[in-house]
Amino acid sequence: MADHTPLGKLSEAQRAAAMARFEVLRPHLHDGVPVTAAAAAAGRSPRTVTRWLSAYRARGLVGLAPTPRSDRGQRRIRAELVTVIEALYLQRPAPSVATVYRTVGQVAVRQRWAAPSYETVRGVLRALGDPMLVLAQQGTKAYQEAYDLLYRREADRSNGMWQADHTELDILVLGPGRSPVRPWLSVILDDHSRAVPGYALNLSAPSALQTALALRQAIWTKADPAWRVCGIPEILYSDHGSDFTSRHIEQVCADLHIQLVHSTAGKPRGRGKIERLFRSVNQLFLPGLPGHLVAGVQASAPGLTLGELDQLLHAFIVGDYNQRPHGETGVPPQQRWEAGGFLPQLPERVEDLDLLLLTVPAPRVVHRDGIRFENMRYLNVNLAAFVGEPVVIRYDPRDLGQIRVFHDGTFLCTAICQDIAGETISLKDLRTARDRHRRDLREQITARRTLVDDLLAAHQADRPPPVRKLKRYRND
Repeated sequence: MADHTPLGKLSEAQRAAAMARFEVLRPHLHDGVPVTAAAAAAGRSPRTVTRWLSAYRARGLVGLAPTPRSDRGQRRIRAELVTVIEALYLQRPAPSVATVYRTVGQVAVRQRWAAPSYETVRGVLRALGDPMLVLAQQGTKAYQEAYDLLYRREADRSNGMWQADHTELDILVLGPGRSPVRPWLSVILDDHSRAVPGYALNLSAPSALQTALALRQAIWTKADPAWRVCGIPEILYSDHGSDFTSRHIEQVCADLHIQLVHSTAGKPRGRGKIERLFRSVNQLFLPGLPGHLVAGVQASAPGLTLGELDQLLHAFIVGDYNQRPHGETGVPPQQRWEAGGFLPQLPERVEDLDLLLLTVPAPRVVHRDGIRFENMRYLNVNLAAFVGEPVVIRYDPRDLGQIRVFHDGTFLCTAICQDIAGETISLKDLRTARDRHRRDLREQITARRTLVDDLLAAHQADRPPPVRKLKRYRND
């Protein structure tokens, strides 16, 4: 009997479809209902039911199973039209699907080809794939960011590599004069553990000094016993910012035997770990604080000073971020940093570290009237024996009252500027004062020139016009 035909070679979907068709035939086969009545009851055409009946009688249930089309998965559209559709869409800016459909229809009419349907055009465009669309419509940079193969750099031990970067926080704090200012955050991140060994909050834009302050905190031991991440890293990885490529940072890394590595210019790859930290600060720490910015819009009035924000950020990093299991490693950053009985390498004295990080080296020559630097003279009695000798000075950009002098790598003395002795003046303040003085002089010169021009113009106006004499001829 046909009912005993094996169905093992059919798929589950084919068997289900065969049984559904058999149920349509059952009234005719078992109860003698006419084919037309059985078809009407099932909502099928008599021709379709008759074809199923013939297949069932010939092959049983296997004959009722639907067979896939031989051209399934193939587009019934000319290859030339497929090329036209793709070429029209791979433009910048990208046209809409409707625009491509109308244009292709016009091409098909001119060429006397069968015009594709809207769904066919959309199917061709879907098959292009995102990588090709991103490259054609958004450019090489967007494609590289999304689809280029990356070498994922990751240190295999704590302090093997640190990352350094800056971000402008989504919050306003009270700056000088109680005016709202958006602060900058400089962060050092241990690549292996994702722990934060150091950071610096500032109201000014990133600079080599701000990076040095963050490094100073990161390297030396902390006063907070809960914050145990410290030491000298083997590699410092950063972007091509001017603060990271400065001679100051290069010299610091050389003195501390740290390898300074920069990401490829214009392609800051492998920096997702520190970017993730910045997102954590902006999304988990800042919301709810006074002055928080949401999509650049101020959500509340600023009420924190920079020092108060620093205290809150310290508590967040030490007590929350470093202690919470990391989403990628599954281990709290500080616990991962301490794993395996790790002993960090530290400088012998914090004074040596401060000398490297918080002062800037500059070569100079000792003159008879002392050392000249930034149009100021620095004196010390020990310089008398080194007149004409080249030396290296180290200065703190925040206080130019004194400089440290080194000769052949040996500390010689601390020279004092008598003009500002007992005062604290920063390099920034000094240059600002010079610029202001120069601007005042220019204004005075301009005022004098304007006065002279006005006087000359008035004098010319007061003079009577010259009397023109008639020309007399010799014979008159």
